[in-house]
Amino acid sequence: MSERATPRRLALLPERFAVCRFAPDAPLPAWVFHESATVWSLTRTPRELSVVCPEDDLPPSVENAERGWRAFEVEGPIPFGVTGVISGLTAPLAVAGIPVFVLSTYDTDLLLVRESQLEGAIDALGRERVARVP
Repeated sequence: MSERATPRRLALLPERFAVCRFAPDAPLPAWVFHESATVWSLTRTPRELSVVCPEDDLPPSVENAERGWRAFEVEGPIPFGVTGVISGLTAPLAVAGIPVFVLSTYDTDLLLVRESQLEGAIDALGRERVARVP
């Protein structure tokens, strides 16, 4: 049985992130596995290899990269049967015209917004009372 999401606490992670795109058959870049990185993600599909990593770890030579993202981590763990977590968080951001990039892990979700729109995102989430951002 599914259960509806309730307002969630979000933690704003301190680092800036980059979202990168590589060819689907590209080797996994060794620089991703930096020991000090607290968060990184690799996703391979038949069309691309996507990498999300701390911006400071990204070599300047990487061309297909969107830099300047900040990440909110949703307080977890979130049980698999809970519905509406992402839609509840992204709806007020969509109304405010703030694009998002979403990552999910086994326990939680991460919501990335451009650093230039961070204050607007915090305001939109707080105004709609869908999240508590410390």
